[in-house]
Amino acid sequence: MEQTALKKQIGLKIRQLRAVKGWSRQQMADRLDMSVTGYGSIERGECDIAITRLAQIAEALEIALPDLLGWNERNIFSFNGDNNKECDNNKECNNWQFAGRTDETKEILINTQKIEIGYLKQQVAQLQEIITLLKNKRP
Repeated sequence: MEQTALKKQIGLKIRQLRAVKGWSRQQMADRLDMSVTGYGSIERGECDIAITRLAQIAEALEIALPDLLGWNERNIFSFNGDNNKECDNNKECNNWQFAGRTDETKEILINTQKIEIGYLKQQVAQLQEIITLLKNKRP
């Protein structure tokens, strides 16, 4: 993958994760002890990010570094843990909610959901084709 595209993809995921948390760029920059301008250049994919900075970003966003780097258009969000919500029987759960989120966050989540649904529909169609082929090959 081209380096520029990779930087933009990682920056986009960081922006989306920050938006899901309901944090402003200023709040995220404060968590990382950096300027808003410097942090903004990360979200826009305009700079190379040191692995130590990526680890700080992942920690601030409460996700594992591999999950931050494991982005692709089929897996925009990959959260583990309880997101500070109560879960039954101490099981891992994901409790992202729209409550108190900005319109931008809602739009990002809705658009992401639409993309995910599109990919799932494609997978269902492919599986149906495979099933049909297997049925036709029966003796």
